[in-house]
Amino acid sequence: MSVKPEHYDIVRRPIITEKATMASEANAVVFEVHIDATKPQVKEAVENLFGVKVKAVNTTITKGKVKRFRGMLGKRKDVKKAYVTLEEGNTIDVSTGL
Repeated sequence: MSVKPEHYDIVRRPIITEKATMASEANAVVFEVHIDATKPQVKEAVENLFGVKVKAVNTTITKGKVKRFRGMLGKRKDVKKAYVTLEEGNTIDVSTGL
């Protein structure tokens, strides 16, 4: 299994929140992914990067909020999250490296 540089471009970072921890009990892992990444691309990237079998990929796009900074209006970036459900017996430990 060779890891293409594109895989690192698609899967940005794991998301570790209370909701993501609840999802991990259902054998799912949450990643921030590139905004234009498709579900098949995310599946291929996770399988190649971590050497696991992916059962399903669900994605969600969170629109960036409009915020004020020093009196000026600004906008946070839009974020796409992928909820990756793994096959039985496969795990990814996202807490390593913290």
